[in-house]
Amino acid sequence: MLFAAALLLVQTAPAAQTTACKATDASLPTGLLGWVKPGDAFTPGKAVELDTINAAALKGLPAGSKPGRAATIGFRIETAGVYGIALDQGGWIDVLPGAEGGAALTSVKHGHGPECSTIRKIVRFQLTPGLYRLYVSGLPGAKVKAMLVAGE
Repeated sequence: MLFAAALLLVQTAPAAQTTACKATDASLPTGLLGWVKPGDAFTPGKAVELDTINAAALKGLPAGSKPGRAATIGFRIETAGVYGIALDQGGWIDVLPGAEGGAALTSVKHGHGPECSTIRKIVRFQLTPGLYRLYVSGLPGAKVKAMLVAGE
């Protein structure tokens, strides 16, 4: 009986393994192609690389942010929709309306980047036209790659 169970495990083991990636970020969907072509402005469809600082030193960091390193950048939305914030590492994502003050918006969906990509997570928010601020906290490194994923 024990032998039969072991044999069954051996036969099913390959099905549980994931396929090895041939190339990282090579097969991104159209809406994420800007991930591999970073820009200078945080606009839909373009990634940016942000320098991080100690979260305790970042002015305006919303309540509930995580300790560690943090970064912020402002952005403008022209068309209402559900927009994603993609990161290359684990971290806490907050989006606040306006140029200053205000409370963090509630996210509407959480997910991961596609398989074989360097996108670690994508958090989506319902946004209307206007100015916003992105705060990311709880980061481990000196830089973070972020992308504003176009609205749905």
